[in-house]
Formats: sequence, C-alpha cells, structure tokens
Amino acid sequence: MTPVRTFLRQSLPTLLCIAATPILIAGCNKPAGGPPGGGMPPASVSVITTEQRDVPVRYEYVAQTAGFREVEVRARVTGILLQRSYREGMTVSRGQSLFTIDPAPFQVALAKTEADLSVTEVRLAQAKREADRLKPVREAKAISQKELDDSTSAEQVAEAEVKSARARVNEARLNLSYTRVESPISGVASRAIVSEGALVSGPNVLLTTVTQTDPMYVIFGIPDREHIALRHDVEAGRLKLPADRRFLAKVKLSDGTLYSENGLMNFTDVRVSTQTGTSEARAEFANKKGTLRAGEFVRIILEGAMRPAAIVVPQRAVLDSPKGKFVYVVNAESKAEPRPVEVGEWANEGWVINSGLKPGERVIIDGVMKIGPGAPVQVTDSNAPAADPAKSAGDSTTPAVKGDGKAAAKSAASAADKK
Repeated sequence: MTPVRTFLRQSLPTLLCIAATPILIAGCNKPAGGPPGGGMPPASVSVITTEQRDVPVRYEYVAQTAGFREVEVRARVTGILLQRSYREGMTVSRGQSLFTIDPAPFQVALAKTEADLSVTEVRLAQAKREADRLKPVREAKAISQKELDDSTSAEQVAEAEVKSARARVNEARLNLSYTRVESPISGVASRAIVSEGALVSGPNVLLTTVTQTDPMYVIFGIPDREHIALRHDVEAGRLKLPADRRFLAKVKLSDGTLYSENGLMNFTDVRVSTQTGTSEARAEFANKKGTLRAGEFVRIILEGAMRPAAIVVPQRAVLDSPKGKFVYVVNAESKAEPRPVEVGEWANEGWVINSGLKPGERVIIDGVMKIGPGAPVQVTDSNAPAADPAKSAGDSTTPAVKGDGKAAAKSAASAADKK
C-alpha cells in the first residue's frame, strides 16, 4: 500500500467529522416548527358537541319459539292400537280421528250394561204395579200400613236401580267412543310414538302431539338485574316505556336474518326462576306461512322504549380507568379535562351517558391516545381524519446528518482503494 493511500485511510474519518460539525450545529439551532418557546405543539383532536335528543332503546335476548297451543294426544281407555289415521308431520283438524283402539271389548261391555238396564226397568214396572194394587186395599183397611210402605219402598229402590243401570250404559257408550282418538285442536301433528298392535294403557301412554303454529309464541327470559335497572331508570325519568309495556317485537333467525312479521310482547311473569335468575316473558307473532317452527332458538328484539333528552357519545370517546369510565372534554382553556361519566346501554355505535356530561360540552372523540389530563389541544373538524404524527417528524437536514457520514466515508475509502 502506498503512503498516500495509507494517509487517506487514517485521516478520512477525522476530516469527515470536522466537515459534519457545522451541519450538526446548524441543525440544532434551527427551530423545529413549534411555538416560540421551543415546547411541543398542541395535539390535534376531533370533538363533538354534546346535545340532548330522544334516543330509541332496543333490548335483545336469546329466545325460543313455542306453539300457540301444544297438546299431548293420549288415549282415555286401555286397549290394542289398531290403526293410525293421519300422516305424520301434516296439518290435522279439530275432531279428526288420529288413532283407533280395538272397540270390540267395549262393544261387548255396552251390550251387557244395556241388558242390565232392561232388567232393572222390568223390576221397576213390577214394583209400580204392586204398589198400585195395594193402595185401594189399604184404603179398605184390608192390609196394614207397613205392607203398603214396603211396596212403596220397593218401587223407589227399583227406580234407583234403573238410574244406576242407565249411568253404566252411558259410561260404556263413552268408553266405546274413546276408542276413536281425536285431535283436540287444529294444528300440525308430530310423529306417532306408539305403533299399531301395541297395548295402550290409557292416559299413561303418549301417542303423539299436535301443535298450533299460527300464531306462534316466542318465549325468553329477562334477567332480574335488568328489571331492577329498568325500574330505576323509569323512576328517575331517564326511560319511557311503551303503553301497557307492549313492546314491539322482532325475531332474528339463526342465520342472522329478520323474520318478516313483527309481533307484540303480551306477557311478563312476576316470578323469578331460581335456576336462571330470569323472569319469563312472551311475544306473539303471526305465522301463516309456517316460517317459524316450534322449538327453534332465535333472538328477540324489543323496541318501543325511549330515553328522553339523552346524551350519546361515540364508543371510542369513552375510556376506562381504575375508577371507572371517563371522557376527555375540551375546557375553556383549550386543555383536555378528564370527566368521569356513568354510561347506560348502547345506542347504535355510541354510549348513552346517564350522568357526567351536560349539553354543549366538547368531547374529544379522535386523538385521545396523544393526550393526557391537562394537555393543551387544538380542535379540528370532527369529520376530518386524525393527523399522522409520522408525517411531521423532524427537519429535512436531520436524515442527511444521520446517514451521509458513513456513506461518504465508505465512498472515499473505495476511491482510495481504486487509486
């Protein structure tokens, strides 16, 4: 290596540092675009001005559909099931025969009771004739009064036996009619649980069920804590319920779509379930097309309640702290002031503020991550996008100082090697 090349390799870093020193000094003395005092500029934030307005309230719960009427079909007599007279899963009419139980034993029982009735009627006729013959004989004092009384009593006993026999005949006829198992309501019959040829032991055996699906009930539970919160809000004037608490109801199906028909809430139980801690409630929906099926899980939406003169702020404006939720408000000195708030329920994409804010206050909604309590802020249009801090980082001379020293040294060393 030549002496000239050796001198350049040893002296080049020192010369570059000396050359870069004025640039560094100039960069340090140049203002960074901030206020005259050299402090950080106020953070740009977007705000909304709070105002009072009536806010509709929606409640949503998990629910399950149920038939307007659901009836268990059972036989009233014991016997062999001979026939099923309906198509499973199809609509049946009230009074339509669903099953037939072997009627032969009941026909025999009816015939026997009718014969017994005939015997008692003959005895009654004989007792009446005997009493009629003894009355004139007693008037002639040819017999004692006891004999006449015995004859009258026998007639009365025969009349009672006739009544008892007629009751047994009616019972036998009723049992015979019960061998034809009919649908008690109009609706959709489910599958037959017992097949033909099986012994049916009266009401102990369930044959099938019939469900009336138009209209349809939707049953759901309201948590007890929500009942308490509703009562407190109503008493405080923060909530107005619909007349007679008949909420407008909508059903969201399992695929997320809304059912085409609206319904009305028509029942709320006063009891609270010990297992779930909820009160049962019910809404009624028209179901002419049979879209809703009994037993499916859905979500029910209740509408009709209103929060009068409520304040709503976007969700992103509400922050959490160890002491609860709060928002930043721009005060008269253009500084961020933390304000504890009490939030209610959701209203579209925002929180309903129950307490902590007044109408006309400016709440910071964008830029809250760049500020702290008491930080100076600069309010921009709430619809404008938030400023990107990366675009305002430093002066254009700074990157040159950071990167050009090493690049120049490397270039000079390469040139020296070539020489």
